[in-house]
Amino acid sequence: MENKLYYQDAYIKSFTAQLIRQGADESGRNYAVLTQTAFYPTGGGQPFDTGILNGVEVVDVEEIDGEIRHYIKELLEEGMPIEGEIDWGRRFDHMQQHAGQHILSAAFEELYGYKTVSFHLGKDMLTIDLDTESLSAEEADRVEELANQVILENRPVITKWVDEDELKQYKLRKALSVSNNIRLVIIPEFDYNGCGGTHPNSTAEVGYLKILGWERQKKIIRVEFVCGQRVLKKLGQKHEILKELSVLLNASEQDMVSAVNRLLGQKKTTEKSIEEMRDQLLKYEAADLAEANTGAIISRVYQNRGIQELQRLARLLAEQADDKVFLLVAENEDKLQFVFARGKNARGNLKDWSKHALSLIDGKGGGSDQLVQGGGRLMPGEEFIREITRVIQ
Repeated sequence: MENKLYYQDAYIKSFTAQLIRQGADESGRNYAVLTQTAFYPTGGGQPFDTGILNGVEVVDVEEIDGEIRHYIKELLEEGMPIEGEIDWGRRFDHMQQHAGQHILSAAFEELYGYKTVSFHLGKDMLTIDLDTESLSAEEADRVEELANQVILENRPVITKWVDEDELKQYKLRKALSVSNNIRLVIIPEFDYNGCGGTHPNSTAEVGYLKILGWERQKKIIRVEFVCGQRVLKKLGQKHEILKELSVLLNASEQDMVSAVNRLLGQKKTTEKSIEEMRDQLLKYEAADLAEANTGAIISRVYQNRGIQELQRLARLLAEQADDKVFLLVAENEDKLQFVFARGKNARGNLKDWSKHALSLIDGKGGGSDQLVQGGGRLMPGEEFIREITRVIQ
């Protein structure tokens, strides 16, 4: 482990090393292998470090077959000492989040026995999956309170390499996935856990922890949360949103809920009025269309008209003119849709007409003896009507 400087001291920001070799992997990505490194590779749920090597950007770090590969934007100059510098803001953020995860998982287990079965450290937030099918708001509040209490108590976060015999001294939170090079992360009298990630020296450096929400995923509960600077970032984002909403709603933060509920009520009333007016307009349209045509077959081609509106119009037409057949077609963006209807005294097999119509547009549809509908590839509506009319007559 001597070449892994992040295990000697997680606070090392810069270092010097020698280039062992460099090249490209199977996908053509350039990488360099060094005599030692402070760059943490992806592992244990924690993302890799980024930074620079002799001014060249490091975009990924992986441990492959026992060697740490620094994926770089361009190859390094041979024969030169390597000066490396990690992106400390990214590293310390990962340290805060990872330690916070240990604390939160331990709090869930201590208070309710809910074990953490997986962990993900994302760019904006973290998740843990709990081995339980339910979680109440009261439980989440108590766990969050305990986690933040542990953070404020400024307890030490100790890392320790042990062998299998020494493990008997510790009550581990979960079973280990390795049997050698065992590294424990310990928060005395609270959490004992095998982990290969980087962590701060004390819980106080985690800063804060906030549970954002949770949802059930099959038989587990997935909890979303943030720690440290991410808490302040989330608070800042939400505060900006609240300020904008306050202006838009013309209401204080405390009155926003009632203002939104009032708007939602107005929206429902407006939508109902619009729907009633649409129905009235459709009735007028149906009456004009039925009266203006004396033939047995009435057809119309519309632009960008929804299938539900065509259906409502077709039903109104069939009620007002029970001896006529109606062929309504809409050219809607990249597809053609149709509704065929007939009055109760009109003749015609709508299902047979629909089969022919669907074959013309490679479409799908269905319906009854009185009304059918369908849709498929776009073709000129007038041409579609001519083909259907030819079959009918």
